[in-house]
Amino acid sequence: MAKVRVSTLAKEFGMTSKEMLGHLAEMKIPAKGASSALEDAYVSMVRKKLAPILEAHAAEIEAEKRAEEEAAAEEAKRAAEEAERERIAAEARREEERKISEAARAAEEAARAAAAEAERIAREKAEAERREAELEAKRRAVPASDSGSRFRSLLDQIAAQEEVLKEKKQESAKKEEAREDRRGNRDNNRRGGRRAPQKSEDAPARSSRRSSTPSMPAGMDFPNPDKQGKGKKQHKGHAAGEEDRYFRMAREAEEYSREKVLEEARAAVEEASRESTGRRKKRKEKREREAARVQEEKKIEEALAQGINPEELDAVRVSQGVTVAELAEALEVPANDIIKRLFLLGTPLTMTQTMSDDLVELVADDLGRQVKIITPEEENTFSFYDDPADLKSRAPVVTVMGHVDHGKTSLLDAIRNTGVAAGEAGGITQAIGASQVFINGRKITFIDTPGHATFTAMRARGAKVTDIVILIVAADDGVMPQTIESINHAKAAGVPIVVAVNKIDKPGANPDKVRQELTEYGIIPEEWGGQNMFVNISAKKKIGIDELLETVILQADVLELKANPDTFASGNVLEAKLDKGRGSVATVLVTRGTLHVGDTLVAGLTYGRVRAMLDPKGRPVTEAGPSDAVEILGLQSVPNAGDEFRVFEDEREARALAEQRSLKARIEEQSHVKHVTLENLFDTMADAEVKELNLIIKADVQGSIEALKDSLDKMDQSEVRINTIHAAVGAINETDVVLADASNAIIIGFGVRPDGKARSAAEHQGVEIRCYDVIYKALEDLDAARIGMLKPTEVEVSTGLATVVDTFKVPKVGIAAGVRVEEGEIAATDSVRLVRDGIVVFNGKIASMRHYKDEAKSLRSGTEGGIGLENFQDIKPGDQIEGYRIDQVARTE
Repeated sequence: MAKVRVSTLAKEFGMTSKEMLGHLAEMKIPAKGASSALEDAYVSMVRKKLAPILEAHAAEIEAEKRAEEEAAAEEAKRAAEEAERERIAAEARREEERKISEAARAAEEAARAAAAEAERIAREKAEAERREAELEAKRRAVPASDSGSRFRSLLDQIAAQEEVLKEKKQESAKKEEAREDRRGNRDNNRRGGRRAPQKSEDAPARSSRRSSTPSMPAGMDFPNPDKQGKGKKQHKGHAAGEEDRYFRMAREAEEYSREKVLEEARAAVEEASRESTGRRKKRKEKREREAARVQEEKKIEEALAQGINPEELDAVRVSQGVTVAELAEALEVPANDIIKRLFLLGTPLTMTQTMSDDLVELVADDLGRQVKIITPEEENTFSFYDDPADLKSRAPVVTVMGHVDHGKTSLLDAIRNTGVAAGEAGGITQAIGASQVFINGRKITFIDTPGHATFTAMRARGAKVTDIVILIVAADDGVMPQTIESINHAKAAGVPIVVAVNKIDKPGANPDKVRQELTEYGIIPEEWGGQNMFVNISAKKKIGIDELLETVILQADVLELKANPDTFASGNVLEAKLDKGRGSVATVLVTRGTLHVGDTLVAGLTYGRVRAMLDPKGRPVTEAGPSDAVEILGLQSVPNAGDEFRVFEDEREARALAEQRSLKARIEEQSHVKHVTLENLFDTMADAEVKELNLIIKADVQGSIEALKDSLDKMDQSEVRINTIHAAVGAINETDVVLADASNAIIIGFGVRPDGKARSAAEHQGVEIRCYDVIYKALEDLDAARIGMLKPTEVEVSTGLATVVDTFKVPKVGIAAGVRVEEGEIAATDSVRLVRDGIVVFNGKIASMRHYKDEAKSLRSGTEGGIGLENFQDIKPGDQIEGYRIDQVARTE
């Protein structure tokens, strides 16, 4: 049978060649390496010996396969259930939308019918009013008295007379024609001897004229047409004048009557129209008021849905440092309008230049728009608005602050009866912790912040999320630097301070001295007329603890703390870390709403679904209300301590917001460039020689990373720049070593250790890994490394002083000085200055040095010799030559 190599046999058993060589060594089977071939007997022996391992490996593979199949089946089942739920929800949504659309359509039809009915009623009413106005006008036009009837009959007679006059004119014209005919006939008769009868033709005409003339009332003297036709000119003129006068009278009377009727009719129509217009105006105003009310209700509902103040809903949100083009786009106005106003304000800017906050507000106010300027800190925060009717009382959140070793954690131990301090490295609290206690049925949430100076940023976050600060001061130590910082942070956050004077049981304790020292910083006891409550305690002996808790509850009652528990949850991340078994773990404090298991939330740059929640005692809980501090699992990555979180109903919306924030953070980090100005031009030119110390920081919690980076930033970096190229939570892995090798960096581990692969890779690549448990030692080592890399300080050392006695000419050298050394020793390698009357006329090197005729390396005090200067001949008796050298001294700070 063919031989089997060690590597092939190792693959058969699912192990590495190195492990297989170890087993072969135990069984005394000779094998030099993975490529060594084994005899058949040895192979049988190995298989027999390692058969349990092979079976275990096969069982493990089978178990993994079954687990994968079960996981796939479970995943398919979950996917099917999720699809079914989504289908049912979609059907429900469609049904709801159908009902809403039908209701809207029915409402629209009803509104259209009501509008048509209202329009018909208005039309009928207007028609009725018009008819009534016409009837009224007719009634007014009908004469109501006898004089009116006489006047009306007169008008009728005048109209009849007008007709008669017309007929008369026509008859006159006919008669004139008849005369002309008769005249022509007579002429013809004279010529022909015959005469036409005239009487028979005129008689019927005269009789018809007499019969057609109406009878006139008494007093009306109309002319006789028969007499008028006889050719009397005076009577004809008088009749024409009378005719014109009566015609004018009739016309004026008719126009007067018609204008009066029309005027009354117009007045009636105008009155009816005014009444109709007033009703329409009132209905229009009512509709406008109703629309405004509905719009206001929608605005309030939208503001409540977004959790913001309704007054801020119409405001345009712009980032701080917005450019002219970005502001124009946000306000939806042409950029030229903004540039014009900036020019009038005396600050001309281009499209890509940034604007100050004052300029943005001035321009927006001039445009009649409301803007809200968002600072970089506010971009990753949320705004909320709650109806005062929805607010309910909540527990106070208390932060214990003070100097290191003044007893903060010991005080919390005394309150909650736990031993937190015993588990801290060096007895110093290294991370923010939270706990809850119940006092007389009242819940109090405590936040413990570290007191070391390097944890200033963490303490600042603790002050921002708290309602009451307990400032603990040791009675035997008094006010210290971190005590002052704690006071400043609490005052900046506007949080009331309760002072706990600790260690009153120790010899030399003086609580009154502490009170006196705190008055210098505005912390005045109530018994001295101030606003701050003081309590003397002893954390170790549990003296005054109950009185301190009662004081905290009293202060909370004064503050009347309230929150809305019946809404989506929001709050702050107190601490976050990466756990090997549980993944990303974040300690959060809920400040509003109620957080449930399964909620989707965004915290800073990360998002996730809450898979589990643990209370401060490690017990699983399903919900957390306002002022509750819980540990949550399920975030995609580790958030930063202090980040604000908020629950979203839609996971896609949460993911989009987190990705948008991450992208913006990466862009800002890549575009963070210092531009050259006249003020920093020299520093920028010198940056080419600046040395750098690159660091990779890995820690157990995010707060430790920020504390260490904050301390490094405070170091002197004028000549050595400390760059933190990577910082993350978790153990040191092989990827960190590869990055350190590529960037020539040192890996600093705080509370973490490197794994096996990382340690091997670091040894092979020569990467230095330093691990620490207390931050003091890390800072000391980094400071020592920084000082060792500093450029040595150049110090000028004076070596000697010589006086020129005379000068002489030396071949190939030129003018040389005959000198006498007054003090010190001038070496040929020293630099020299030639001083004449207190002014330096030469600064350079020595070209030659002789003692009499021999070449010399140095001239000591009291000796004479000759010195030639390099490239300088203007030497005169009485000049002084100063020798010096530049020594480089190592920096110590």
